[in-house]
Amino acid sequence: MNKEFIPYEEALALKELGFDERCFTRYYESGKLADNLSYLYHNYFGQVNAPLYQQAFRWFREKHGLDSWVYRPDEKLNIWGYNTTLHTNVSPFKSYEEAELECLKQLIKIVKEKK
Repeated sequence: MNKEFIPYEEALALKELGFDERCFTRYYESGKLADNLSYLYHNYFGQVNAPLYQQAFRWFREKHGLDSWVYRPDEKLNIWGYNTTLHTNVSPFKSYEEAELECLKQLIKIVKEKK
């Protein structure tokens, strides 16, 4: 299940960009995901929301007008790339998840550069 949440470093970056939507869980300052019970009953200082990948990508679409998608440029090869509204990357990523994370990092970079 942990694979569904964006990594800690990207969650911190989203927080800095103003992401404040409700999430199923949070990260502790250590970078470890809180279990749902800890999240529901305690509000520890220093926790950072842990959005699902789909939440993060929706937030970029709705708040910043940035569309993005991961694709396989050649179905015969097991490589992946991604596109955003302002950037295309056809680097041969080895997995969908690797391309998805790099796409998320690119979106963060685009919004940071706009500020």
